[in-house]
Amino acid sequence: MSEWTLFIALFLLGSIIGSFLNVCIVRIPLKMSIVFPASHCPACKKPIPFYCNIPIVSYILLGGKCRYCLSPISFQYFLVELLTPALMLLLFFYFGATWAFIISFIFCSALIIITFIDLKHQIIPDVISLPGIPLCFLCSFFVPWTDPVESLAGILVGGGTLYVFAAGYQLLTKKEGMGGGDIKLLAMIGAFLGWKGALLSLILGAFAGSITGILLIAVKGRDLKYAIPFGPFLSAGAFCALVFGEKLIYLYLTLGK
Repeated sequence: MSEWTLFIALFLLGSIIGSFLNVCIVRIPLKMSIVFPASHCPACKKPIPFYCNIPIVSYILLGGKCRYCLSPISFQYFLVELLTPALMLLLFFYFGATWAFIISFIFCSALIIITFIDLKHQIIPDVISLPGIPLCFLCSFFVPWTDPVESLAGILVGGGTLYVFAAGYQLLTKKEGMGGGDIKLLAMIGAFLGWKGALLSLILGAFAGSITGILLIAVKGRDLKYAIPFGPFLSAGAFCALVFGEKLIYLYLTLGK
């Protein structure tokens, strides 16, 4: 198999998986089965035939609308179906055909689901983060970037750090500044990346979240009345820590000299 054939196959596989992730993103917050019923239009409820459910292609050909009722289809579907294979290819370039590639892609797929659910509903479903903690710990036996001891430390440091921040903020302001979902998510990230990866994910996520918040305030001014979900920034920070973590730490230590 040539390299181009392999890359195309991976992209097609990733787009199919992205289509399934869209199902999870839509149905998990509603506590619906991710298997039944079959895909259907949320507006007219008509089943979507297979030829109208081809990842990426169908969205473009249908103009982002239902074939039957012409109701608009969320751009999220196209974005996730494009983002998922892009991440699959990037991780394959980085890890090659290894267990680390497969495990890291499953982890990033979970982060994609969490990101889009948190953006829309401002919740991080326990059905992903809680089982994710022991599963990510088990992964530490098979990946090169951490080990079981660092994974356990990552759970404690990741979840514990955010818990302390959240408890301190609530004590000082009498308001909830961070949900329990973020704490569980960082514990899951810590289990997967170890305590160093958890801290780096938190730093990168906090930095990106702060910049985004400042930009939104600058654009909207006093009209900014909604909370910014932290889960997407933690997820982005975790991905950067996974792929670029060693380079970022080396750069920081080099600049610090």
